[in-house]
Amino acid sequence: MIENVHVDPDNGYRQAELKAARYFDLLHKQIEERAHVPALTSAIQLWKRGHIRRYSSWRSLLAWPTKRPHAGDGQRYLQWLHRYGKLDDYLERSVSYMYLRDLGKSLSSPDTQSKMKRTTADIKRWLQQAAAPGGGNTELLSLADLYRWAQKESVETTIIWVIDKLKHVAARIPEGMSAEHAQRKLMKIIVGVVLHALEEMDGKESPAERSRRIDEAVRLGYYYGLTYPFIDDLLDAQVLTEHEKALYSRMIRTTLVTGAVPAIGEWKGTNRVLLHYAQSELQEAFSYMKRHQPPKRQTQFLEQAFVFFHAQELDRAKDLSDASYSNEELYIPIILKSASSRLLARSVLAAPYDEEFEQHTFFYGIYNQLADDFADMEADRASGAVTPYTYYVTYRDQRPDLLNPYELYWTVIFHLIHHVYKGNDKAREVILDRAINGLKRCKERMGAEKYDVLMERFAFGSPAFHRLIRQMVDKAENVDFFDKLLRDRLVSMLRDDHKLKQEFQDTVNTAREQINESLPIAKTEGLLPMKELLIDAANYSLAGDGKRLRPIMTWFMGVHYYGMAASSIVPLWRSLEYMHTASLIFDDLPSQDNASTRRGRLALHELHNSATAELTGLLLIQRSTQEQASLKPFDAETVLALIQYSAQSAEEMCAGQAMDLASKGKTLTLEQLNAICFHKTGLAFEAALIMPAILARASEQEIKVLKNYAYHAGIAFQIKDDLLDLEGEAQLLGKPVMQDAANNTSTFVTVLGQEDARKQMWSHYCLAMEALGQLPRRCDFLRLVLDYMINRER
Repeated sequence: MIENVHVDPDNGYRQAELKAARYFDLLHKQIEERAHVPALTSAIQLWKRGHIRRYSSWRSLLAWPTKRPHAGDGQRYLQWLHRYGKLDDYLERSVSYMYLRDLGKSLSSPDTQSKMKRTTADIKRWLQQAAAPGGGNTELLSLADLYRWAQKESVETTIIWVIDKLKHVAARIPEGMSAEHAQRKLMKIIVGVVLHALEEMDGKESPAERSRRIDEAVRLGYYYGLTYPFIDDLLDAQVLTEHEKALYSRMIRTTLVTGAVPAIGEWKGTNRVLLHYAQSELQEAFSYMKRHQPPKRQTQFLEQAFVFFHAQELDRAKDLSDASYSNEELYIPIILKSASSRLLARSVLAAPYDEEFEQHTFFYGIYNQLADDFADMEADRASGAVTPYTYYVTYRDQRPDLLNPYELYWTVIFHLIHHVYKGNDKAREVILDRAINGLKRCKERMGAEKYDVLMERFAFGSPAFHRLIRQMVDKAENVDFFDKLLRDRLVSMLRDDHKLKQEFQDTVNTAREQINESLPIAKTEGLLPMKELLIDAANYSLAGDGKRLRPIMTWFMGVHYYGMAASSIVPLWRSLEYMHTASLIFDDLPSQDNASTRRGRLALHELHNSATAELTGLLLIQRSTQEQASLKPFDAETVLALIQYSAQSAEEMCAGQAMDLASKGKTLTLEQLNAICFHKTGLAFEAALIMPAILARASEQEIKVLKNYAYHAGIAFQIKDDLLDLEGEAQLLGKPVMQDAANNTSTFVTVLGQEDARKQMWSHYCLAMEALGQLPRRCDFLRLVLDYMINRER
């Protein structure tokens, strides 16, 4: 339990409720006075001068850039903006909105304007670097980008930690909830908390102090963000029974009152594993926050969190069939929860009290919430959720006293522009940009016909005002935002990633099945008994539960990337697996690595003897050469080039194994480890890519890029192997763990330590990803191979 903390949640909620009620009364009064419509009309008339295209002549019409890509079209859209001189304004608008909404700043402040210019320049520089020739980055968002930023800020361990956490959260999101939504929301909150941490710094901190604060912000952001998937979303979803929801809600309420997560007890039912995981993560979260918040700030954070949670609970308990809710019951919880969600992003840091932020954020929250509820109206109606919009649509004919939520939305905009931000031109510009952009996106998503019907349903004030809004939605330009582009890209990336991973797994399964069927060596009549024994021994080794990663890569590159017939390259993938299996047989021998098991079974020398194992390895090497020589659909010159490359690679791999054996008992440098790893592991990955490229007559430049990818992928793979030898389970790996220590072998873990080995793995992941960006054609499969390499459990 958190010491010296006294939380009075009921009193805290009452105080917050009174403040929200005063704000709501103010908005209600402004609606009754009807001052908002003429004031908004004037504001929009001023605003539209910079957003409606005007042509002074037919020449200017022809000069205007056409073929504008869609705003969600990532890099193409950003390139278009840059080409026509619009990128600076686009980024400045987006950064201004971030300072307004997330950081609660007044845009008129010289200090804020200076910071916004620096932030805009930083983002532009990042975009230009990513799009530069040879930059190796074809994505706006990627793990490689994130890790590169972590390296710059010296928080690599933190980012590795949070990537693992996000992966585990996504794996535990049950059916009925969205893993992609949970990850996106968590990432958004982490970024929000980091923004506050960066804003609190004045640039005079030492590099170590800056790294410490960013590390703390990432972790606190994750822990605060957990409240969305494992409290808010879980209680909203139809996953828990009503009894489970009541018990779980009581546990959360107790946590916010005491500052400690109570034991969950012997929870019964199908959700036991999920709830134990959620409780464990929340315990870890509150324990971490306890260590990083002084008692007074802990109290403030818990009271604010209670306001957020209780407002959500009140909203969650509403039933759309109940026609008796008052306007206050509909809107006050929304004001509280929408403001609290952003107030908490700063509160969790235990940052000093900032009156400007507190006031601006409190008044601003409902603007975002009403915009989000408008966008989600159809989904909310389908699920029976009570929001101001779904309730108004359901009861507006029976309840003339109900406020029109769309009118309240514009009243909030009026209040923000004229009262909160005192008519500041930049604030007016950004708020109206966002409002019109939201309606544009809504119209695009719904379709013009449904959108027009919806607008008629929510019309208020004068027809002239609605015509003006309609005109702006149809004609206004330069109202889109970079954060929306990133959000859309992130949602698409997470959704596509899930789909691609499934396709990847299907591809791997299909390829593995075809490869496994083709691998056994047939026995012909009249074989010598000893040769029959060697073939049986070879088939035993081939039949083990291998990953088949190298022949699968060859299969994909040949069939899917280069368009070859699968039947034409069967000998190629057979030759690769024969060579690889032979190398494993030799590796396991007592004279080399002395491993007793391989692929979950006895090593071949344990089943037979070392001599039989050695001869079987030699037989497989000869078989490999025979297979390559039988690539009949390809011309002889190309096949000879492939055999020559294969022989050279095998020779280098032998040298790598010799280097490895000679290093036993010695402490190696990182450079020596990299050399051994490349010759032992990287070359095998390289061959899997280069051999189909040779058959496809790929250019020298493309082969160079593939070699670069294979070099870094091979090292990342080996580092993961070394980590698994330390951390893995023998049952999963199919071979003994802690074998490197037993053999006194230098590995990336023994040379660098566990933490720095992970950093090296991620660094090579980034370099391999950057190499992929230089291929002439996109290859998602090789990206997913990389993801598999660093995330595998065996």
